[in-house]
Amino acid sequence: MEKICVKDISKSFGNKTVFYHLNLTINSGEIRCIMAPSGAGKTTLLRILMGLEDIDSGSISGQKGKRFSAVFQEERLCEYMTAIENIRLVTPCLSVKTVWQELDRLGLKDCANQIVSELSGGMRRRVSILRALLAEYDILCLDEPFKGLDNTCKEQVLEYVKQRTTGKTVLFVTHDEEEVLQLGAKKIMLSDMDTGVCQLC
Repeated sequence: MEKICVKDISKSFGNKTVFYHLNLTINSGEIRCIMAPSGAGKTTLLRILMGLEDIDSGSISGQKGKRFSAVFQEERLCEYMTAIENIRLVTPCLSVKTVWQELDRLGLKDCANQIVSELSGGMRRRVSILRALLAEYDILCLDEPFKGLDNTCKEQVLEYVKQRTTGKTVLFVTHDEEEVLQLGAKKIMLSDMDTGVCQLC
């Protein structure tokens, strides 16, 4: 799969400049972690790459026609559907048995048939992550996906994500250096949005 090339993109919201001539390259099959201060445009960059936000100028190549799957910062689950139904809503070809087995791997087997409005925040987060990972995709976007998970649960989910994304193209937003290390991600440091400086590590 061809790499994604972001060339000289600029993006503003009113008088606020988010990106100014930003350049970066994302190679196929890599996990790339996007890091920057809060409010610096990490989520906006993901939305642009997924085609959910327009750019003011510049160009992006390599992402058209690709299938995206995502975990957003906010939950986007159907409240009155069960955990299994939420996952199969996105990927109906998955059998109930397969979904149940994957829920079990993240400690969710006992709530597989509960409606998600009855689940705790951490449980809902794990359902969101599973829904994204079990979907058919070319590029996976994760926007602070482990937020709200306790340390024990986070370790379990991180290991699961690492196993499921081997050889996949993943764009991952976090403030946590430990998460970057555990996933073996390469960092994209958006250090100065106003001048479009992008440091690859």
